[in-house]
Amino acid sequence: MKNNISAKVQNYPEPQNTTPSFLILRIAFFSARRPNLFRKNIPSIIKRRTAIIIHTFLVLLHLKHNKELIPMQRRNNSLSQFTRFTVKDACDLLTFIQKALDGVSRNRAKAILTGGGIRVDKKIVKQFDLQLQPGSIVEISKKKPKEELRNKFVKIVYEDHAIVVIEKNIGILSMASSHHAFSVKTVLDEYFRRTHQKCTAHVVHRLDRDTSGLMVYAKTIEAEQILEHNWHNIVTDRRYVALCSGCPEQPQGRVESWLKDNKAFFTFSSPTDNGGKYALTNYKVLKNNDKYSLVEFKLETGRKNQIRVHTQDLGCPICGDIKYGNGDNPIGRLALHAFRLNFYHPITGEQLHFETSAPKLFMKVFE
Repeated sequence: MKNNISAKVQNYPEPQNTTPSFLILRIAFFSARRPNLFRKNIPSIIKRRTAIIIHTFLVLLHLKHNKELIPMQRRNNSLSQFTRFTVKDACDLLTFIQKALDGVSRNRAKAILTGGGIRVDKKIVKQFDLQLQPGSIVEISKKKPKEELRNKFVKIVYEDHAIVVIEKNIGILSMASSHHAFSVKTVLDEYFRRTHQKCTAHVVHRLDRDTSGLMVYAKTIEAEQILEHNWHNIVTDRRYVALCSGCPEQPQGRVESWLKDNKAFFTFSSPTDNGGKYALTNYKVLKNNDKYSLVEFKLETGRKNQIRVHTQDLGCPICGDIKYGNGDNPIGRLALHAFRLNFYHPITGEQLHFETSAPKLFMKVFE
């Protein structure tokens, strides 16, 4: 260890500053060049090993505060983390990234941008519509962008200045209630605070506590108002997958009824207008055996407990549903997952498409 440190320090110029801090560093340089003499001048009470530790610490301290003296080989290691491209034709940055990465999706390209994985002419850029000029150097990180939010209940799928799309786990509310303060909203608000974003999460739709899947939250009042008041026109496709106890008689079809809550907040379904809200659900059986079926649901309306009540109408309630089920719970959770969410961006008008796979637990009963 002693020889290695000495060899590195011997090539560095001595600092010329005479301030107290630099006087200490001069001792480090002196010790590196003449380690034996340095140890002879250490008071006898300090043992040889202690002298080496002090010497090592002083040299490392010097390296920390004098990064410009680090050999070029070490500094250039960071360049190997990026793949360099030269712009030949003028275009926007997002298009360039997609072409450079062999047709990667727009959502993936934006995720790389959001994660700080793009540099243009040596500067980190997050503006997806930045206009590139011929001759510009674009560097794309070889590493997967680090997720700044690390939470077992919430995973960020997409984020920009106006919205954030997340995948929610079971066991967490969409927003806080009087009895439970912990929610996706509080997790996102803490994340925004920690990443120095001057915004808050605005709830525009909900998933039940025990339902997992994709959700979108607004980050600005403008985005929240547009999403809330134009939800049915903005959202183009919203689908769920559920593990059901039993199997529908028909492989695909639709369920329509009027849903109304009683005083105990239990939702009842009626084939005729009972003063409740009209609900329409399309379904398709994806997989089934003698006991269970994996069913895809597409909502035409977004009523409270709509899928859970309509599967009960079909005679094959969702597994793990304590409220509307039949007690069958083979995987230890409510087996309902929101796997697709497509909508127009409330600010830019761009069509966004998000999809996740069904939880692996759902397939366990078919093994």
